[in-house]
Amino acid sequence: MSSHPPRRRAEDVRIAVICALPREYDAVILAFDEIWSDEDTREPALRRHNHTLGRIGIHHVVLALLPNMGKACAANEVVWLRSEYAGLEVAFLTGICGAVPKPGTENEILLGDVVIGESIVQYDLGRQYPSSFSQKGDVDDSLSRLSKDVRTFLATYETHHGRDDLQQRITKILAQIQQVAIAKDRHCYNRPAAQDDILFEPNYLHKHRDQSDCVCHGWAACDGAIKASCKQLKCDVRHQVSRKRLESKGPELRIHIGRIGSGDTVMKSGKHRDRVAAEHGIIAFEMEGAGVWEEIPCIIVKGVCDYADSHKNKSWQDFAAAMAASATKALLERYVSSTTKKSYMTLVDSPSDTFTLASVFNVAGVNHFVGRGNELRRLHKELEWTGKRRTAVLHGLGGMGKTQLSIEYTKQHESDYSAILWINARDETSLKQSFQQVARRIIREHPSVAYVQVAMANQEPDETAEAVKRWLNEARNNHWLVVYDNYDDVKLRPIPKESLSHSDMIVQLEAVDSKAYDIRPYFPETDHGAILITTRSSTAELGQMIQLSKLGDVNDSLEILQSTSNRANLAQDRDAMALARRLDGLPLALSTAGAYLKQVSRTCGEYLRLYEKSWLRLQKQSPQLLTYDRALYSTWKISLEHIQQQSLSASMLLGQWAYFDNDDLWYELLREGRSEGPAWLVEITEDELSFDLAMRLPCEHGLVEANPPAKETGRESRGYSVHQCVHAWMKHMLNTGVDKERAWTAMRCVASHVPSTEQHEFWSIQRRLLRHADQCLKKEVMDVGEGEIWMFDNLGMLYWDQGRLKEAEAMYDRALQGKEKALGPYHTSTLNTVNNLGLLYKDQGRLKEAEGMYQRALQGKEKALGPDHTSTLDTVNNLGLLYKGQGRLKEAEAMHERALQGSEKALGPDHTSTLDTVHNLGSLYKDQGRLDEAEAMYERALQSCEKARGPEHTSTLDTVNNLGLLYSDQGRLKEAEAMYERALQGCEKALGPDHTSTLNTVNNLGILYKDQGRLKEAEAMYERALQGFEKALGPDHTSTLNTVNNLGILYKDQGRLKEAEAMYERALQGFEKALGPDHTSTLNTINNLGLLYSDQGRLKEAEAMYDRALQGYEKVLHPDTLRTYVPALNALENLGDLLEQRGAMNRALEHYDRARMGIADITASEARAGSAASRGY
Repeated sequence: MSSHPPRRRAEDVRIAVICALPREYDAVILAFDEIWSDEDTREPALRRHNHTLGRIGIHHVVLALLPNMGKACAANEVVWLRSEYAGLEVAFLTGICGAVPKPGTENEILLGDVVIGESIVQYDLGRQYPSSFSQKGDVDDSLSRLSKDVRTFLATYETHHGRDDLQQRITKILAQIQQVAIAKDRHCYNRPAAQDDILFEPNYLHKHRDQSDCVCHGWAACDGAIKASCKQLKCDVRHQVSRKRLESKGPELRIHIGRIGSGDTVMKSGKHRDRVAAEHGIIAFEMEGAGVWEEIPCIIVKGVCDYADSHKNKSWQDFAAAMAASATKALLERYVSSTTKKSYMTLVDSPSDTFTLASVFNVAGVNHFVGRGNELRRLHKELEWTGKRRTAVLHGLGGMGKTQLSIEYTKQHESDYSAILWINARDETSLKQSFQQVARRIIREHPSVAYVQVAMANQEPDETAEAVKRWLNEARNNHWLVVYDNYDDVKLRPIPKESLSHSDMIVQLEAVDSKAYDIRPYFPETDHGAILITTRSSTAELGQMIQLSKLGDVNDSLEILQSTSNRANLAQDRDAMALARRLDGLPLALSTAGAYLKQVSRTCGEYLRLYEKSWLRLQKQSPQLLTYDRALYSTWKISLEHIQQQSLSASMLLGQWAYFDNDDLWYELLREGRSEGPAWLVEITEDELSFDLAMRLPCEHGLVEANPPAKETGRESRGYSVHQCVHAWMKHMLNTGVDKERAWTAMRCVASHVPSTEQHEFWSIQRRLLRHADQCLKKEVMDVGEGEIWMFDNLGMLYWDQGRLKEAEAMYDRALQGKEKALGPYHTSTLNTVNNLGLLYKDQGRLKEAEGMYQRALQGKEKALGPDHTSTLDTVNNLGLLYKGQGRLKEAEAMHERALQGSEKALGPDHTSTLDTVHNLGSLYKDQGRLDEAEAMYERALQSCEKARGPEHTSTLDTVNNLGLLYSDQGRLKEAEAMYERALQGCEKALGPDHTSTLNTVNNLGILYKDQGRLKEAEAMYERALQGFEKALGPDHTSTLNTVNNLGILYKDQGRLKEAEAMYERALQGFEKALGPDHTSTLNTINNLGLLYSDQGRLKEAEAMYDRALQGYEKVLHPDTLRTYVPALNALENLGDLLEQRGAMNRALEHYDRARMGIADITASEARAGSAASRGY
C-alpha cells in the first residue's frame, strides 16, 4: 500500500473559497482536512502566492485571499481562478458581515449568527437624481441564476429541519476549529460574552457628546469618535435595544437565509441600514458579493460581526469568521455537484488509500477460538455495511469472552473494513491513549493528514482524540470499524435520588472518585461506519444489544479445556466432563483450569476436588492468562466496586447469596427473613420495588441474570440467578469462613417459606426451595439455640414432601433433640416431631420403629390434648396406615374409623383432614377386597378434594392414582389407564418426573400395561420407576423392591425366567431385611417365587414356597382378613394346582375349596354393598 496519495491536478479542483480579510482566511484554513504542499500538485508553478490547495470533505478546494476589499478586486480574482482551475464549479464567499438585527421579530439576528445569501443586491449601483437615488435593479434580474444543483441545495436549508441539522453540524465543526486554534496558541475564536452583544436605536449616533471643541454634530461624527469604543464615548445604555434571544442563557446559533446587500462602501449607519434593508429585503451587508456573482455561481456565507451601524464592535470579528468557516465546511460536506456525483459514488464504493489502515490488534487473542457461531453471525448481521452508522453492544458477565469474540469477529471480517481501530475503553485515560496510538498509525501510513499531525505535535490527548474523530468523520472514510473494548464504567444516566435509600445515598456521596464516564462524546459524529462496544453493563444501550451468555454446548467447554491444557481425548474423560459442567461454560474459568492442568500432573478429577476444597488458593496459584486482563478470582471485583458505589444494600446481598443456591433467588423468599434479618435485608425487602432496585444493579453489571419466564414460580415472583463460578467467588471472596449471621439468615428465609400442603401449588415453591435448603445445610452452624429449632422441623417437612427421606430424617432428628432439651419430651411440639418421625420411618419401611414413634406420640397427645383432639386423631390415622402396611387390617380399620368419626365431629365431613382419612379407609377396603366400598370412599374423597384443594393438588392426585388401582383390580382397565395418565401428568407437573409419588404412578402404569398385554411398554415403565426409586430412596427401599418384584413378574410372563428369578431373589432378600420374614410384601414375593419354580418344573421348591407363604399369611392375618385376602387366596389356588399335578387330589381339593369360599365371600360382600347402594343406604 502506498504511504502517499497521488499528486492532485489543478483541473480536479471544483470548489473555490474566497476571503477578503486575513482573519477570514485564518479561520477557513483551520477547517481544511488536508493542506497540500507543492509536492502534492503537478503544476506548482501555476499556483499564485495567495492560493492554498487542499481538501475539505470529498472536495478538492482552492482557498483564495483577496489583495483588497471590494467587488472589483473580487471579480478580478475570480477571473484568474477560472482560468487556472478549469473544473471550478462554484465559489463560496466566506467571511464576516454586518447584519440587519430586526429586533422583536421571529427573524431576530444576533452577533455570531450565520447569514447565507440566496440572492444579492448591489444597493449602491444606480443613478443619482437631484431629488433621489434610483436603484438600477437587482442582480437576479441582470445575471444568470445559480445552477439548479445549487438552488436545490440551498432550498434544503430554508426548511426548519435542514437548518436545525446544519446548525448542529456547524457547532461541532466550530469546536474542532477552536481546539486546533488553541493548540496553535490562538485563543481568539471563543464566543464573546452575551453582554458584549449591544444594539443601539437606529437614530442614536456613535459620537462625542461632551466635547465643545469637537466637530461631531447632527448626523456627523469626527474621526476620533469613529475610532473610539462605546465605553469611551459613554454611549447611553438607555438607548440600547433589548432582544428576546439574549434573555435566554447562552443563545444558540441561528442560520438566516435571505438577500444580501453588496456595495463598495461599508454600511455604518443604523438609519440608512434600516431604510435600504426595508426597500430591498436585505438581511445583511458586505462588499465583494456582486463582483464574484457576476463571474461564477456563488454561495455567500458570512458570520455576523456587527449591526452595520456607527457603533462598530470588533470584538466579534474573529468568532464570526470562525462561524462562517464552520458553516462553509458543513455546507461543503453536504454539497455534491453534478460533475462530482459520479466520482463521489466511486469513492463511496472504494475508499481511497487515505482512509485505509493495516490491521493491528492491540490485544492478545486465543490460539484456538471455540464455538460462538450464532454470536458471530449476529455480530455480522448488526455490523454489516449499509452506508449508515451501525452500532452493536456486546454485553455480559466478566470472563464470558466478549473481547475474544470481538477479536475473532474482526479477524473473520477484516476485509470488510478499510480500517479497524481498537480502543481500550476501560477509563478515559486508557481511551485517550488508544486514540493516540491510532493517530500514530494514521500519520505513519498517511503523512498528508495535517490535522492529525498537528494534534500529535501539540501532545494534547483531547486534541488528538478530536483529530482521529475528524478523520473518521470524513465523508469518504465510511468503511471503518471501531471497537470500544471494556467499557465497564458506564455513566449514561444518573439514578434519581428519590429511588435511593438513605444508606445508598451516603455511598453515592462517598463515590465521587468513580471513573465512570460517558463514552458518547468519543464517537465520530457522522452517520457512517461501524462501532462495536464490549461491556459488562446492560445499561450501555448505545446500539443493538447482544448478550453474551455461557457456552451452551459442553463439548465447546471440553474443547477449551483440551486446547489450553494441551491434553488429548478429554471428551472420553468422565472427570473432564464433570469439570466442564462445574465450570458451566465460562471461558475464563475453563481457560484458567486448562492453564493450571498444563503445568501440573493433576487429573481433571483432582483439579475439581481442589476447586471445591481450596478455591481461592487454587485460583491465586493458577498461571496468569495473556488472553484475559484479569484472573478469575479478581475479574468481578470491578463490578462489585461499581455496585458498592451505588448501593451498599445490593453489595451486601451478593455476600449473603453465598449461603443460598446460585439459582433462583426471589423476593418472597428473602422477605421471610425481614423479622430478624439485618438492616440491609429489611431495606431491600420493604416492598417489591425496593427489591427490584437492589437486583437491578448487579443485573446491569452482568453478575446476576433475571430468570426467564418459562421457569415455574408457583405464583410467586420470578427469580434471579448467578453463574456457578460467580457463586464460588461469592463464597470465597465475599466471605471469609462461615458467617453465622448470614448462615442463619439464609436458613431462616428458607425454613420460614416452606409452604403448607394446603397452599395452592405448594409443590412448585417446595421445588424452588429445595436447592437453597441443600446449600443451607452445607453452611450449617452447630450452636443451635432454642429459637432456631423450628427451622429443622420445617426443613424436615420440605425434604419429606420432596421424597428426600435421608435428609428429612437428619432434620427431624435435629429438631427432636433440640425440642426434648428445650421443651421436654412431652411437649406437644416435641410430640409433633415424634409423629413426623413415625411417618418418615414408615415411608422408609422401618415399620417397628415407626410404630414406636406413633405409640409414643399417641400416648403423649392423649394425655396432653385429649383423645378427640385433631392432633391426636392425626396420629390415630397414621397408626391405621401403619397397621395396614403390616397386614393388621382389622386394627387398621379400627384406627381409621376412630379417626374418621373424630374428624367429622371436630372439623366437618369436607375438611381436608377428614378427607385424608376417607381416602385411607378406601385403600384399606381395597386391600380387604371390599372393592365397592373402597370405590365409594375414593369417589367421596376425590370429589371433595377437587373442590377443597383443586384438581392438581397432590392429595387429589393420590386419590386419582388409587382409583386407578381399584379400577385395575375390578378389571376396568381403560378407566384405570385414564386415572393413571391423569395422575402421572399431574405429578410430573407438581412434583417433577423423579419424585416418589410420580414414580409410584409410573409403576402402576407398568402393572396396567402388563395386564393389558403391552409388555414392552410395561417394561419401560418399570425400568423408569426402578431407576428413579434407586436414585431417590436407595436400592433397598420397599418402594424400590416393589418395582423389582413387578419386573420379576413381567420377566416371567415374557419367558425370561432367569432374569425373573434374579428379580424375585433381590426383592425377597430386601423385604426380609426391611420388613421381616412375615410381612405381607415378603410373603407375596415368596408366592411369586413359587409360581416361577413351578413354571421351571422345580415342583418341590415351588411347594415349599407356597407352604411358606400360606403359613406366613395365617400367622400375621386375622382369620376374617385371611379368608378374603386375595394374595392368600392366590397362594391356596397355586398350591392346589401344584398338588393336582403331583396327584394329591384330596389335598388339592382342600385348598381349592378354601380359595373358592374366600372368593364367594368377596363376591357376596360386593353384592351386599351394591344392594345397599341401590337402596340408598
